Amino acid sequence: MIKPKKIAVVCDYALNSNRIGGMDRFWVAYDSKAKLLGYEIDWYFSDYEPFEFFSELTIYSANNQNVELFFLEKVISEKPQYDVLITHFVALCTSFFKSAKAIGIQHTIVVDHNPRPLEGFPISKIIKNKIKGVLYSRYIDQFIGVSEYTRKHILKDYGYFLDKKTTVIYNGIDTSVFVKRTQENKNKFIVTSHLRQSKGIQDLLKAVSIVEENIKNQIQIDIYGDGPYEKELLDMATKFNLNSIINFKGSSSKLNELYANYAYLVQPTYMECFSLSILESLMSNVPVITTTVGGNLEIIEHRKNGFIFEPKDYLVLATIIKNIVLGNFKIDNDVNFQIEKEFNLEKMVTNHIQLLP
Repeated sequence: MIKPKKIAVVCDYALNSNRIGGMDRFWVAYDSKAKLLGYEIDWYFSDYEPFEFFSELTIYSANNQNVELFFLEKVISEKPQYDVLITHFVALCTSFFKSAKAIGIQHTIVVDHNPRPLEGFPISKIIKNKIKGVLYSRYIDQFIGVSEYTRKHILKDYGYFLDKKTTVIYNGIDTSVFVKRTQENKNKFIVTSHLRQSKGIQDLLKAVSIVEENIKNQIQIDIYGDGPYEKELLDMATKFNLNSIINFKGSSSKLNELYANYAYLVQPTYMECFSLSILESLMSNVPVITTTVGGNLEIIEHRKNGFIFEPKDYLVLATIIKNIVLGNFKIDNDVNFQIEKEFNLEKMVTNHIQLLP
């Protein structure tokens, strides 16, 4: 009898019972599919306190230590025999992958979710990435970008010689869990985001602050998420006298139900690969107002399923919001069909599973 192949999945990602999103659902679905095919699978996350959603997964927590080092030390000390290594949210082309081969990993797949800075990398990092590509890409069997944008940047960063072992697998979502919008709610906007400067939420606050008072007073914006930039955003809301308009709601595990209460998702981000929030909003039949960065233009078409503006251009964002409130800008068509067909969780899981040896 052939021994089942054993998979280790290493994710620089903290699991949180108050934030069950698209990737969380992907990991559960992937685990189930891999086991059905006879694979054994262990998961390594940067932090995890057990909760019901992940009860079927075998998870090891690095307790906020370096998850790559934690994985290597565990394999060296306890000697589990892994055939396949898969990484998510981990830096590409580092010495970690050389070390993984040295402890017996036969096949390595890396998934690149990492957005690139709007201004590009400094020259020192560009050179370092090229060197890392030459030194360490040989220890990686398959590179996966979550968008065409990401694939292009893998090649640009680490070397175009990686073309033949670099592919795209788009993110997908569990379309069955989303409640579809049935009411117009034209002046209610939702933001779902980690609160850090690169997400550009400060530009949304600036945009709302310059809209005429009679229009501003009709707007409601609810922000779901937390993060290191929260205090700055709260202070800015107070400075601009927006506390009756901007509501900070914290993290929620019920976003799949909440999107339907809003007219638009606003995502003024500076950095993105391929946003699960955009897919989730569209699946809820809620159009998206977002920037031209990353893979956004691979899913959002201006005035068809959302509105597009250049990152940091809060003047244009203010114009878009104003015209939505005035009724000059409106998206009447359903925006969820493409998500159900092309960006569903089953397709994403199948595409990832097919790359297993």
